[in-house]
Amino acid sequence: MDLKRSGALFGLAALATVGLAACSDNNAGSGDTAAQAVDGIECAGDQSLTASGASSQNNAMTIFANSYAVSCDGNTLDYNSNGSGAGVSEFIGGQTDFGGSDSPLEGEEYARAEERCEGPAWNLPAVFGPIAVAYNLDGVDVALSGETLANIFNGTITSWNDPAIAAENEGVELPDQPISVIFRSDESGTTDNFQQYLEAASDGAWTGGAGKQFAGGVGEGARGNEGVAGAVASTPGTITYTEWSYAKSQDLGMIDVITPADAEGVELNAETAGQTIDGAQLVEEGSNDLVIDTSSFYVPENAGAYPILMPTYEIVCSTYGDEDTAAAVRSFLDVAVSQDVQSKLEDQGYIPVPDAFRTQLTDAISAIS
Repeated sequence: MDLKRSGALFGLAALATVGLAACSDNNAGSGDTAAQAVDGIECAGDQSLTASGASSQNNAMTIFANSYAVSCDGNTLDYNSNGSGAGVSEFIGGQTDFGGSDSPLEGEEYARAEERCEGPAWNLPAVFGPIAVAYNLDGVDVALSGETLANIFNGTITSWNDPAIAAENEGVELPDQPISVIFRSDESGTTDNFQQYLEAASDGAWTGGAGKQFAGGVGEGARGNEGVAGAVASTPGTITYTEWSYAKSQDLGMIDVITPADAEGVELNAETAGQTIDGAQLVEEGSNDLVIDTSSFYVPENAGAYPILMPTYEIVCSTYGDEDTAAAVRSFLDVAVSQDVQSKLEDQGYIPVPDAFRTQLTDAISAIS
């Protein structure tokens, strides 16, 4: 499936719980989190669902849960924003009805999930969001390449006026101030995606590999997107990677990312994020396991494309042992991916599901049994 035909349908997010449905952990910022009722939803199965996982989608999940509650009277979702690693583990362990992760299942996780389910597990991307490289440096706008970012996050570059940073920011008065790296201390798909970017875009400077644990070997850890964004907001000289809505909610500076097509750097906004998804494809065509191939994102050839973008997956059983659970999961996801609800994510840090992709999503959701 070529998402290029779907066009650039992107937006952003930060939010607070409305109280119509439970969403555990902290929600970032403020914004329009009012529920959006969706007509024509088949409301069936258990009235209470539980899920956990990626904090990057916590803000979107509040909107989804509130909309589910008003679309299916009396139905609720309790989502615990405890990180992608915990979300996968708890889903596989049968503690939740579905999991949320910024990285799809891989390797042994598929086999363990199939043991929990009565068939294969599927990765269904319901939330798309850019990763901001956020920093706290008052009054200074900075553009950095993948190589320089890798050398900051691996501890090679330790000062904001390092010659490598100065060379990429001619005419900018850079302070003689230490750089303090803040990283995700929990297992995180955001970490995995960011490290995949560093690996692809750093011309060999990043040697730590990818994965859900930060491999840079420097800095201080904080839990969740909310934790790293809060730490940077309160500490001058710091830098981190975090989901866009959290950077926006804390009013953090955001690095313009230099790419092969943009020597001056690409600002993160809805338009540049929209450029990124053009041409993205599924890893496996014709399957209901809808894993996005993100390899083309990280070193874009087209100008104006922001390179660090991640899908967040709802990890579900293709076949549940309990039909009431399956029916409720179908109902919730039908609400979440509907055009009306996805449009609520605009102006809040997320990218609505492209229209051309929605049919494949809804087909996969309807196949859950």
